[in-house]
Amino acid sequence: MSQTGVQLLDRGLIRSLLEGARNSPRLRTNFNFHASADDNPHRFLNVMLRGTYITPHRHRNPPKAEAFVVIEGELAFFTFDNLGRTLARYTLGREAAGIDIAPGIWHTMAVLTPHAVCYEVKPGPYLALTDKEFAPWAPREGDPAAQAYLERLLSQLPDSPGTSL
Repeated sequence: MSQTGVQLLDRGLIRSLLEGARNSPRLRTNFNFHASADDNPHRFLNVMLRGTYITPHRHRNPPKAEAFVVIEGELAFFTFDNLGRTLARYTLGREAAGIDIAPGIWHTMAVLTPHAVCYEVKPGPYLALTDKEFAPWAPREGDPAAQAYLERLLSQLPDSPGTSL
């Protein structure tokens, strides 16, 4: 955040974050607008390249809703039941600009274009031990099986955007 308390989401900021994502082994980077992990709400840009893997997770304890607005690119957004079966899949960045999900919903996303830029909002504070519950039925980030899992998710996508199962 700038000293004036105003931060523009301009092309220069996005270009620099894209460069950071390209240099990251995770193929993504965040830019926080909130000043500390204790702030509420958390507001940030999530800049992701195609191929990044985000372990399916939920925010249940403490319960936290989340909102995602796509600024650039397209994402596939997936929700799951407790056994890991896909409940719904949505294409964001076309007809739907974003999504808002209630606390406790298993979810992940995958980048469909060379890159995607999302503005995300969720309640703070952030505590690493309780922020996310990772899905026991999906590989974790860094697991050799993660890329195959991501490809299986993407193979579920229909030709038309915004499809719910």
